[in-house]
Amino acid sequence: MPADRSEALPTARRPHRLAGGQPGLLEPGASTDPYRLRLYRILRTDFPLGHDPGLGAWLLSRYEDVVLALTDPRFTSYPHDGAPRGPVPAPLGLCRGSLVCTPLPEAGTAPAATATPAVTAADPGPDPGPDPAVERAAYVLARRIAGRDRADLVGEFCRWLPAGAVAVGPGLSSPDPNAPPRPGGGADDCARQTGLRERALASFLANMLDDPDLLAAVAGGGAGAGMLLHRAWAETLRRDPPVQIVLRRTRTEVRVSGGTLPAGEAVACLIGAAGRDPARFAAPDRFDPLRADADPLFSGPAGCPAALLGRLEAEHGLRALLTAMPRIRWAEGFRPTSSGVLTRGPRTLLVRPS
Repeated sequence: MPADRSEALPTARRPHRLAGGQPGLLEPGASTDPYRLRLYRILRTDFPLGHDPGLGAWLLSRYEDVVLALTDPRFTSYPHDGAPRGPVPAPLGLCRGSLVCTPLPEAGTAPAATATPAVTAADPGPDPGPDPAVERAAYVLARRIAGRDRADLVGEFCRWLPAGAVAVGPGLSSPDPNAPPRPGGGADDCARQTGLRERALASFLANMLDDPDLLAAVAGGGAGAGMLLHRAWAETLRRDPPVQIVLRRTRTEVRVSGGTLPAGEAVACLIGAAGRDPARFAAPDRFDPLRADADPLFSGPAGCPAALLGRLEAEHGLRALLTAMPRIRWAEGFRPTSSGVLTRGPRTLLVRPS
């Protein structure tokens, strides 16, 4: 597997420090690259528990503390005590934690909240789920850029695939790049919030295009290709999460590795730092879909519409690109970079389709 892209970048200046030496999470320069600035590393090592006045929250950066805050009933959602609790909390990954979200069915299954109706001549049977809709949207978009000498996958693919896939029924029309994304609202609001899925898809494609051997394994198909894609998507959410910070609130005093959190306080779980904690993950900066220490926590709730659509968009999106552009590669001289400390992802992915 290739080394982390950040290793090839020049040394960055030190992050801005608050009183007492703690790095400021929202201070100038921090949002450019908290990894390259070693901001997350400094927080994990020297300031595992500290208060950030700019964010108005206590910071947790170690994996063990972040997992505690995300799963322990002594923590709840922020700012309202209403998000579901359980072994995998909401929001996380691509999930927004909406209380009115309706789980989407996997391909070929009926919606979980209703009984499967009897099939009649006028009834096509169980909802086929979002799978065919996402696949169709991906291939339409990929074919539109296949003949270009140069294309930006963020602006011409990642932005439009989630927008075109939000209509998950069998009657999905082809995505129109000249029309704005459909507005959210109602029970499927979580699925219609496409910005995070755009960032996650862009990070996934950047990681895959950085590894020609991995691309070749996926393009070759075979029994293991689907599982490889699934693991690569989960690894992207660990290594390059689109949401870097999840806010929680303490219900009572809670002891963490760096001290004691007061009751009733906002807590910022630094997902980007926890996902690269060397105490939990070997070679944490390396993108490795085959790693033995993979963790499903960062993928979010399995039934969340956004989580399901994000995975399908990544898997069908890459397959569509490789089918339409078997020789796709980075444009000459281009290297992908990400930005952002609240939400994060590449702004541009310049490729040569042929």
